[in-house]
Amino acid sequence: MAVDYAVIVVYLAGMLAMGWWGMRRAKSKSEFLVAGRRLGPAMYSGTMAAIVLGGASTIGGVGLGYQYGLSGAWMVFTIGLGILALSVFFSARIARLKVYTVSEMLDLRYGGKAGLISGIVMWAYTLMLAVTSTIAYATIFDVLFDLNRTVAIVIGGAIVVAYSTLGGMWSITLTDMVQFVVKTIGVLLLLLPVAVIKAGGFGAMEAKLPTSYFDPLGIGGETIFTYVLIYTFGMLIGQDIWQRVFTARSDRVARIGGTVAGTYCLVYALAGAVIGTAAKVLYPHLGSADDAFATIVKAELPVGVRGLVLAAALAAVMSTSSGALIACATVANNDIWSRLRGAVRRTDGTDTDGDAHDEVQGNRAFILVMGVAVIGTAIALNDVVEALTVAYNLLVGGLLVPILGGLLWKRGTAQGALASVAVGGLAVIGLMIGYGVLANEPVYYGLLASLVAYVAGSLATRPTDEAVLAVWRARLAGRTPDLAPEPAPAHR
Repeated sequence: MAVDYAVIVVYLAGMLAMGWWGMRRAKSKSEFLVAGRRLGPAMYSGTMAAIVLGGASTIGGVGLGYQYGLSGAWMVFTIGLGILALSVFFSARIARLKVYTVSEMLDLRYGGKAGLISGIVMWAYTLMLAVTSTIAYATIFDVLFDLNRTVAIVIGGAIVVAYSTLGGMWSITLTDMVQFVVKTIGVLLLLLPVAVIKAGGFGAMEAKLPTSYFDPLGIGGETIFTYVLIYTFGMLIGQDIWQRVFTARSDRVARIGGTVAGTYCLVYALAGAVIGTAAKVLYPHLGSADDAFATIVKAELPVGVRGLVLAAALAAVMSTSSGALIACATVANNDIWSRLRGAVRRTDGTDTDGDAHDEVQGNRAFILVMGVAVIGTAIALNDVVEALTVAYNLLVGGLLVPILGGLLWKRGTAQGALASVAVGGLAVIGLMIGYGVLANEPVYYGLLASLVAYVAGSLATRPTDEAVLAVWRARLAGRTPDLAPEPAPAHR
């Protein structure tokens, strides 16, 4: 295992080095939060694929393949469908808005009245997403080094917090590109063919497993429908995903690069299901389906290659964790704290025009604070699935309707949007308490309640001011002049 350990240590050291390099580039708010909106197609595709294909998609995707066969691909497949839909139908318009958060988009569309409450819901979602990714470190570091769960979370979390805090989106983009390459080599080019060969090929797999393992719908229609609601629609509206769209150099890059990333996700989904199916042939009596990935890696791969594939699993977790962390910090600072601070200063009459607040340092501090909060929460929680379900239920139930409504329905109003967020979010929380966190009903009925509240609230109130809509349409079309460049910090 010494060679495997060396591969992992070199990989982790490289992540920190890229954080240091990114710090040298992140000299403005735009550079720090959205990589200066300068990513081309290759980097954009890689970083988008890296953020959505996390530990749940890798370890969980193989586990679903172990449990259900090829239909276990559906969870990750619906993530790919969401990225494709976002890229084809919405990414160009989103990129042209030149904002930093989803809540800023809602303010722009509805006239500055929906941002705070939507920011709170989005913050809760990104926080829980970061927590679930951080919890996954415990599993991987346990396989690698037999570490205590808390120690594993602290070590893995500290590395992600360090490089994210140092260089912001530039560091995260660079590390995501490395993680994308490592995942491609480790999972698609190494683990997939080895697993199939060790299982005797597809013919032997079909002979040894029930026919349900090769039924495309074997996981169940209701489960597939729920995946579409949670993951496909979740990809359309998550701050972690939109913040990557904001990094695109142009709307064309966002559309084409995102399409490539979505297609890659579909391939990755099928690969994970096939690996899990092969693991079922090789190890039919594992205690947990989620052990399939680690078991087949440890037992079937040679030294060195095993380290690279475990690094791929670690890369998957770290890419999602870092993306969720910067999204969480961006929302906390720009959508919640800045609004509350502004309200207090307006109340006491303080003049903010002369505030020499360093926005890069402020956002860097928020990443550090949110990172510590994520690590602490991850230590306190145990159930990754429940935490992830809570995150996506809140996101879809509370924000899907007002966001898509704002993009697609001119008659939607601020009052309708606020009602939709409040009613949908409260309904999801209440239904999770009543039905259980893992039940399907909370997202079904919460989404329906959000839609009814949005339509009723919008029709019962005056249409959005035409001046607000005119600015919105101009920004969507990219007709507004470029925003004034941020001043470069003075060199000392």
